[in-house]
Amino acid sequence: MTEAVILEVLSAHPTQAFSIKQIAGILQIRDSSGRNQIVKKLHRLVDQKQIQESSIGVFKRIQNNNYQEGIIQITAKGKAFVQIDGFTEEVVINKRRTNRALNKDTVSVYVYKRRRNGRLEGEIHQVLKRYKTEFVGIFQQANTYGFVQCSGQNLHTDFFIPGAHINGAKDGDRVLIQLEGWAEQSDSPIAKITKIFGQAGAHNSEIHAILAQYGLPYDFPKEVLSESSSINREIPQEEYNKRRDFREILTLTIDPKDAKDFDDALSFELLDNGVVRVGVHIADVSHYVTPDSVLDQEAYDRATSVYLVDRVVPMLPEVLSNDVCSLRPEEEKLCFSAVFDLDDKAQVVNSWFGRTVIYSDLRLAYEEAQHLIEGDENIIPPEISISGKARQVDENVVKAIKQMDGLAKCMRQKRMRQGAISFDRIEVKFNLNKNNDPVGVYFKESRDANKLIEEFMLLANRSVAEFIGKQQPKKTFVYRIHDQPDEQKIEGLQNIIKRFGYQLDTKTKTSTAKSINKLLKQVKGSKEQNLVDTLAIRSMSKAVYSTDNIGHYGLAFDHYSHFTSPIRRYPDVMVHRLLAHYLDKGSSPQSAQYQEQCNHSSDREQLAANAERDSIKYMQVKFMSDHQGKEFDGVISGVTDWGIYVELDDNKCEGMVRLQDLKDDHYVFDPKEYAVIGQFQHKVYRLGDPVRIVVKRADLIKRQLDFNMLT
Repeated sequence: MTEAVILEVLSAHPTQAFSIKQIAGILQIRDSSGRNQIVKKLHRLVDQKQIQESSIGVFKRIQNNNYQEGIIQITAKGKAFVQIDGFTEEVVINKRRTNRALNKDTVSVYVYKRRRNGRLEGEIHQVLKRYKTEFVGIFQQANTYGFVQCSGQNLHTDFFIPGAHINGAKDGDRVLIQLEGWAEQSDSPIAKITKIFGQAGAHNSEIHAILAQYGLPYDFPKEVLSESSSINREIPQEEYNKRRDFREILTLTIDPKDAKDFDDALSFELLDNGVVRVGVHIADVSHYVTPDSVLDQEAYDRATSVYLVDRVVPMLPEVLSNDVCSLRPEEEKLCFSAVFDLDDKAQVVNSWFGRTVIYSDLRLAYEEAQHLIEGDENIIPPEISISGKARQVDENVVKAIKQMDGLAKCMRQKRMRQGAISFDRIEVKFNLNKNNDPVGVYFKESRDANKLIEEFMLLANRSVAEFIGKQQPKKTFVYRIHDQPDEQKIEGLQNIIKRFGYQLDTKTKTSTAKSINKLLKQVKGSKEQNLVDTLAIRSMSKAVYSTDNIGHYGLAFDHYSHFTSPIRRYPDVMVHRLLAHYLDKGSSPQSAQYQEQCNHSSDREQLAANAERDSIKYMQVKFMSDHQGKEFDGVISGVTDWGIYVELDDNKCEGMVRLQDLKDDHYVFDPKEYAVIGQFQHKVYRLGDPVRIVVKRADLIKRQLDFNMLT
């Protein structure tokens, strides 16, 4: 037991006073010798003026204005700063004064102002809370002990692994470690190996390591699988009696060709006076996943499905996601539905929300639906058919798809007029062989069939949010919100696109949105398209979940929620439960618990996105490992003080040219110019410039592509 441990107890409750007995109880020290040690250390801390004895035998933390609490950010090179609430500038921490803190730890920092330059500097007094205690890295054997090096996680230190904690790992294994402690005079923290993924660079080792790095599971606990397998798949008669019956109405699903879980289906029927009724039917996951069950807790913990390059890590066990809840063709399914009556201009003249039972008549892939939208026949050719054989589709289905496509286009045009931003980015996908090796790259583009589904999902999400959000008194609900872009980021985007001859109108939020849309249309098909698309997305705020509705800037909606994907997103399950509760005339619950769940879901969504991005990067490196020494054209996608990032035209893979490898000059990064500039020849490599490179190295272990510059 150290003084720091006692200080941590008092720091956790800085306004509260503790007796010696209370401190001993918290530290689970029951013998007189241990209590005597506590007394000695308490009096030493009093002498150091870190704590005070507020009454005899009662102690509390001294509140010193120079000591502040914040979260430390540390780069891989050891540069550090702390952002403190209420401070207008960040506190810079010398790398020798981080005091065993790791990136994103909550720390107590002693703050002072440098006389020379007036900037705030500090030194870490104490780590109050570790951001994380599990890390992924590569084990390096050294005699009877070893080290684990963790790259790409902003860690400025390796971890020492005592022999007793190696647990069977071999040199070069990718491993998961648990932080055990960090002695005061030690250069490295001590850790133990808790999981061995296999040799670094091997496919499954890397994919499992990516998931572990972000705390994402790749299998389900036994009790969760047991509960899911015991679910009754039969629909009882009383359930039919409680629901609106759509089984006789034409209903279909349109999804990717390789989809296995079908969240949503559309039903279509013609009414009088040119009005059509479109039902947006969503799998009723909340019927099977009940609050506080083992299944529910696991779904909440995961919060989202994770889509890696070679696999899906589902939020729900397969028996639910691919079977019981999935809206498979020619099966009766329980749904939660939003039903809309629309006129020929796609105006909603009536809407209804509630629980239903449906029967999906047909499953179509997007390619098949696109063929039916574009053509005048109802035969799907074998080359795009799900079955691989020619398929004949009922003419009524074709008419329904064409009519819904027309309505979707009306809705989309209206959204664009209202200031919605359309990011129709090209998605890069890999063709994988049976060993999950990438053998080719293809680009996935959103077409009319994709947009048909998108518009009706947007309609359902917006309408559900409006239905609850406009009620008085105000009711607790889960919204998907998107704030306006940061002015500085928009200014940065403006500065970059000027170099390509483009301009933004930033007078109002509507004009900004419209000019971003104009920009995205202007760059379509150009070499700089992917770069400008990426920079425009980066200028946007992140969409998150919240009970506080501020609207959705990117979609130009005052009310928006997530209702349409409960198989893969936990917030949609929350929305279904709240909507059902209000339809049953329930009172509004307190928002605090729901806001906590919103925060958790937003955090997990970000972790999943990081894992997905890392899996793509790994697969890019794997794909390019067969192209070492080959030349490619590309565009500069990023510039830093250590290198130039280049995105290749052919396959959108991104690698780096290190500045130290540019031998023709000494290049220096100029952040204002978004460029690196040669100091003697004055050659400039600027963001967006076309270049030609040669592939120098594809490092699977570091998941890193290195290029050499040719032009």
